[in-house]
Amino acid sequence: MLDLYESLKKYKKIMLFFLDFVVWNSSFYLSFAINKNSFSLLSSEKDFISYIIFVNICFSIIFLFFKLYDRIWRYADIEDFFYAGLATFCANFLFCSSTIIFGMNIGIRTYVLFLLISEFLNFMIRLIYRVNIILDNNSNCDISKKRLLIVGAGEAAAMVLREISKHTENEYLPVCVADDDRSKIGRSVYGTKVKGSTYEIPSICQEEKIKVILFAIINISSLEKRRILDICSRTNIEVRVIPGIYETFTAETPIVPTIRHVEIKDLLGREPVIFDAKSYGNYIFNKNVFITGGGGSIGSELCRQIAHLNPKKLIIFDIYENNAYEIQQELIRKNKNLKFEVQIGSIRDSAKLKKLFSEKEIDVVFHAAAHKHVPLMEYNPEEAVKNNVFGTLNTALVAQKYKIEKFVLISSDKAVNPTSIMGATKRICEMIVQFMSKSSEKTEFVSVRFGNVLGSNGSVVPIFEEQIKNKGPVTVTHPEIIRYFMTIAEAVSLVLIAGSIAHGGEIFVLDMGEPVKIKDLAENMIRLSGFVPNKDIKIEYTGLRPGEKLYEELLIRKEIVKRTENKKIYIENPVDFDIKKFKQELNSLNSACENNDQDLVKKILSDIVPLQKTI
Repeated sequence: MLDLYESLKKYKKIMLFFLDFVVWNSSFYLSFAINKNSFSLLSSEKDFISYIIFVNICFSIIFLFFKLYDRIWRYADIEDFFYAGLATFCANFLFCSSTIIFGMNIGIRTYVLFLLISEFLNFMIRLIYRVNIILDNNSNCDISKKRLLIVGAGEAAAMVLREISKHTENEYLPVCVADDDRSKIGRSVYGTKVKGSTYEIPSICQEEKIKVILFAIINISSLEKRRILDICSRTNIEVRVIPGIYETFTAETPIVPTIRHVEIKDLLGREPVIFDAKSYGNYIFNKNVFITGGGGSIGSELCRQIAHLNPKKLIIFDIYENNAYEIQQELIRKNKNLKFEVQIGSIRDSAKLKKLFSEKEIDVVFHAAAHKHVPLMEYNPEEAVKNNVFGTLNTALVAQKYKIEKFVLISSDKAVNPTSIMGATKRICEMIVQFMSKSSEKTEFVSVRFGNVLGSNGSVVPIFEEQIKNKGPVTVTHPEIIRYFMTIAEAVSLVLIAGSIAHGGEIFVLDMGEPVKIKDLAENMIRLSGFVPNKDIKIEYTGLRPGEKLYEELLIRKEIVKRTENKKIYIENPVDFDIKKFKQELNSLNSACENNDQDLVKKILSDIVPLQKTI
């Protein structure tokens, strides 16, 4: 029987046409018999045969013209049923017109009955087919598919449920929905019942044996999203989210395959900073923009966002050709009208920088090139100084020499009361920008300071993701360690805004909300991946690494802070220092680096920026 059924499935169009043929003929027979007050065709056989020939000709022509058999009725929606109804009406109209033209007197009652009965049976046969397919799919996938709870009973959930019903090859079986709108509880979305509120998610998951939770709310505040995801994480069930609304409506692939795992940016607990190009992007328009470290995490995102601000030309400068090549190919694919070029070189090479600045007529510089890995720089202090300190000094001096308009330094929260070599070098970079600002007549020098960037190379989130993928252990340095987090897009938005409102010498800082405890971050990521912390996946504490802080800070002195027009950004006025002494210390530091004397490098660094003890 199953083989026969599979064979018949190959001839669905013929089968559906045959069913329609039965509907047309039976509908007319019923109409004709009711009008005659008799189901017997005696004495009316010739008339009936003439009429039925017209019925089949008219209906066949119209149904084929409307291409009803090219539609996939297992995925039929209201539009499809309306289209079938319209075809039936047109077929009836053609039949009525034809019989009148040929002088066949059937009677108005027969026409009306035929229209009503044919419309009804045409609708019912397709509805039964559609429902039977759904029931058949559900009965065949209860065991093999993952039982799905959808959070949110709005448009996004309806879209997901519709796509799941269309793409029966997907891995999910929708079981129920959770929503905080009490008026929706007990009702259904595309046949899936709204079981309870988000506060009831743990009990719903247990009762319905849920295997996957899908977060399907688009218009929601970050705090509310974090609350709901925290509830989901306590179930120890895998949690996924639908793509952003822009991705949903522009993706070439259907929404079901693009459902993604929860990312830590979903748990920021605050609204992301959005860069308003119209308000802040004018200083980029029709300008030659130079980005050092343009292939890195921050540098490449700067390239992406600046590409939409219509620069005259974008010059990407990086020593690592693989990263530079990747962003080059991406910009070629996505920004066909952008004029840009990639230059391979080091910020330590003053001659190369001078040549580029003189030839390219640079207007704006974003300085993102730096060694940033804290533990590595502890063991290679001279390299950290050569690249971070003197690379920044080289770039800043060349920028000043060629009188560019703006120079924006990418700094770090590790520059505040530094406990590491890397942090000390970034603080010295801020000091370089400060004294360059005071001595420059043309160029506006400014620093931008922010915390950990989600998804950047070497950051904790990708490391945790890889460890969870490999079933652990997840390594955390200390149970009390905390960090501020922001997205790469936010970091770049801050950089671009700072470049716009800078007057020279400021240090711009983003209000990043409350810091996140890394231990809690690890546990949430494990839970949201469907595992139980320290049961399915173990968390190991490895101890603070060399130069690593327990608590990061964003400000050196909180009493010298002022807000900008953008409420998420404030300015820390630079702390004064002896510039003459600072220059002498830089000369001594340069000599120590040339000799690769690590001990002397560390000593001079500590003299310039006293290193704090790790907490």
